[in-house]
Amino acid sequence: MVKICCIGAGYVGGPTMAVIALKCPSIEVAVVDISVSRIQAWNSDQLPIYEPGLDAVVKQCRGKNLFFSTDVEKHVSEADIVFVSVNTPTKTRGLGAGKAADLTYWESAARMIADVSKSDKIVVEKSTVPVKTAEAIEKILTHNSKGIKFQILSNPEFLAEGTAIEDLFTPDRVLIGGRETPEGQKAIQALKDVYSHWVPEDRILTTNLWSAELSKLAANAFLAQRISSVNAMSSLCEATGADVTQVAYAVGKDSRIGPKFLNASVGFGGSCFQKDILNLVYICECNGLPEVAEYWKQVIKINDYQKARFVNRVVSSMFNTVSNKKIAILGFAFKKDTGDTRETPAIDVCKGLLGDKARLSIYDPQVTEEQIQRDLTMNKFDWDHPVHLQPMSPTTVKQVSVVWDAYSAVKDAHALCILTEWDEFKTLDYQQIYDNMQKPAFVFDGRNVANVDKLREIGFIVYSIGKPLDPWLKDMPSVA
Repeated sequence: MVKICCIGAGYVGGPTMAVIALKCPSIEVAVVDISVSRIQAWNSDQLPIYEPGLDAVVKQCRGKNLFFSTDVEKHVSEADIVFVSVNTPTKTRGLGAGKAADLTYWESAARMIADVSKSDKIVVEKSTVPVKTAEAIEKILTHNSKGIKFQILSNPEFLAEGTAIEDLFTPDRVLIGGRETPEGQKAIQALKDVYSHWVPEDRILTTNLWSAELSKLAANAFLAQRISSVNAMSSLCEATGADVTQVAYAVGKDSRIGPKFLNASVGFGGSCFQKDILNLVYICECNGLPEVAEYWKQVIKINDYQKARFVNRVVSSMFNTVSNKKIAILGFAFKKDTGDTRETPAIDVCKGLLGDKARLSIYDPQVTEEQIQRDLTMNKFDWDHPVHLQPMSPTTVKQVSVVWDAYSAVKDAHALCILTEWDEFKTLDYQQIYDNMQKPAFVFDGRNVANVDKLREIGFIVYSIGKPLDPWLKDMPSVA
């Protein structure tokens, strides 16, 4: 029986291994992590992450051929294939701070694999890693190998949160990069055999190591660039009276461009886009390509500009002050169908409003109060480090209350901001909401989910990203 072990039970490791176990009943899959609470959650009815469909997959396989354990060394030593899915946070200090990936966890994982291995192994990079990481890992393994042979493969994940299980069941492609040697090709084939249980042959792509590593960064950079492109256009639409939804629809009809990722919004979030682009920027700088680095930096600059622009629009519309005004925040996760708040634009928007002394009432169907308070008090990139390295008990922000339904959030508020495109926000009773708000009542729709005409009929003053401006907003001070 082939044995697979995955080090790291997070957003990538957990769902990926659960699907491999489901699709390959003849393979034993163990997911290991040093976090006792995380493994306990994977073994309970309340999984540590929310992802549609994940629950059913885990419950079908857990205890049969899918195991979650803190006994890292035992499972690594027994495995034929070891996936490494540990964190690669952005460095917060030292060389490359704010851009480079911190490979501390990767390195310690590699050293541990070398220490406990008693048989040849295929080691698979599953985390997003900088180009040439495989080479570094290879050096650690070969210098500590005691005669055991290791083959390194790069198998980047292309999951989108909210649809991860679907993405794993029917991936656009599975990418496997390895050495162009007989042993390397044999290792590629072994991993290919796992995926071919359910993925069509023509969707499994094989490349050299560096191409696989770079493809992941490039894919995320291209996706983020599309969002920043349409967001840049949204500001021009507001200035000229064009409608960004119509512009995006017309542009997306070009078969060379396509319609996906052309929704204007308050900005992109998630654990990968910003991190991977910063990583790409750093790699370009290290390889003497400053012009290329600048090009990709601009994608992040536009994203930051979009969030700042949104906050400025809120403040300037409300007589240039939100001091002591109650503002309802609907949605805190970085996108719908996930409880993930990593790099969510809601953090910067909330901090911007708090900076002008607003009182915030926040509602999100999947994010806890503890998480929201933590996000609003942590420094940038702190979220990406293990919990024991994060501030222990972040001070709570007194001007923030977290409530458990949208109607409580908006009661007596001067304005509401929609920051996540949860489906339920489309069907709220906006007449009831209007009746319970202070007047004039404002809606700032950062996701273009609300029906602008209907809201204006009710009496709201509406700002919707990239849409023709409400006459009220045109008379307000221009936005920075």
